[in-house]
Amino acid sequence: MLAALAVLMFFMMRRNKKTQQQQQQMQSKFAPGVDVMTSFGLFGTIRSIDETENKVVLELSPGHLATVHRQAIAKVVEPAAAEAETVAPVEETVTEAQTAPAVELPETVKDDVAPGTAAETPEETLKRLNGDSK
Repeated sequence: MLAALAVLMFFMMRRNKKTQQQQQQMQSKFAPGVDVMTSFGLFGTIRSIDETENKVVLELSPGHLATVHRQAIAKVVEPAAAEAETVAPVEETVTEAQTAPAVELPETVKDDVAPGTAAETPEETLKRLNGDSK
């Protein structure tokens, strides 16, 4: 029993150590200008890093900044050019639907109000929808 417990503890400590090494390796890549993805799915570019507060300022889109905790960054996003080289090219086939001419749609009516009738006020709409007029 003690040997089984010792082996179990060894594997748990080994896994934790590997995880910590991977985390440190990833955080060593952090620098301004690096594209990253947060653990909650936001993509951004690192603008600044505050080592003492463990905060990273991300630029999500031009002019929009977000401050997140350093551990909220899940991975460093590699450039798209490297991904394009690893992905095999896909042969494109042209279907009949792609070559068919576009069908023109009739103009849509901008207002759903019939000509010559007044539009409902918001209060009237609420009464009608809630069934208060019954």
